[in-house]
Amino acid sequence: MTLTAVAGLVGTLLALVRDEGATHVGCAHDRVIRSFRNDLWPGYKTEAGVPDDLLAQFPVAEEAILALGVPLWSMLELEADDALATAAARFAADPAVEQVLVCTPDKDLAQCVRERRVVLRDRRRDLVYDDAGVRAKWGVPPAAIPDWLALVGDAADGFPGIPGFGAVTAATVLAAFGTLEGVSDAPAATWPAAVRGAPRLAATLHERWADALLFRDLATLRLDADLPERTAEELRWRGTDARAWEAFCGRWELPGLRRRPHRWRDG
Repeated sequence: MTLTAVAGLVGTLLALVRDEGATHVGCAHDRVIRSFRNDLWPGYKTEAGVPDDLLAQFPVAEEAILALGVPLWSMLELEADDALATAAARFAADPAVEQVLVCTPDKDLAQCVRERRVVLRDRRRDLVYDDAGVRAKWGVPPAAIPDWLALVGDAADGFPGIPGFGAVTAATVLAAFGTLEGVSDAPAATWPAAVRGAPRLAATLHERWADALLFRDLATLRLDADLPERTAEELRWRGTDARAWEAFCGRWELPGLRRRPHRWRDG
């Protein structure tokens, strides 16, 4: 088995703690792709279409995270995004924490942003989104991201949104009325003039109201994931146990990763 995805994950985590100055780190991982959301919406994302060689690397990735000495949040019923949202909310409340960076390009996590205390970081594009950045990028405040996704849909997660609502239209009506409920309650005649076909869109939203609420529920990240760490200090990265890392690299025949950590601690 070629473990390119595992090697990439190891490189990312080491870059965070070794090169980019992260002092505390946790990593969320989907043990399986299906979650409780599949019970709510039959079209929600599954392992269908995911290459077998990538699926086979899931358990090896978890081993790698633990061997590096990074706390692992392995999700089964909930998703990795729920773990990240839970962690962001929990540790942002810790007065000892200077800032929480949620490192993912996934727009779902934009709902976790809180001013500049919790920010979303897209490492691939070297972009950081605070509250103002979320509003500039998606046209709505962080708290309205689930409402926006309910209208426009999320192809990556497998729900379609409400017909007729594109990204700009959804942002425009939510900016005017705040929430799905606010949009639904507002007569079409009061919708912003920039929205074309307001009567038709309002009628569609009323017809598909149950779907809109369901899609918002799918897009809303849970804040009650079972994470064992309760204080930020438990996330402090203290280096990698050399023996554990050597055993991992030997078991999976990864000689190229053996010397990667460069910061060792006693077992």
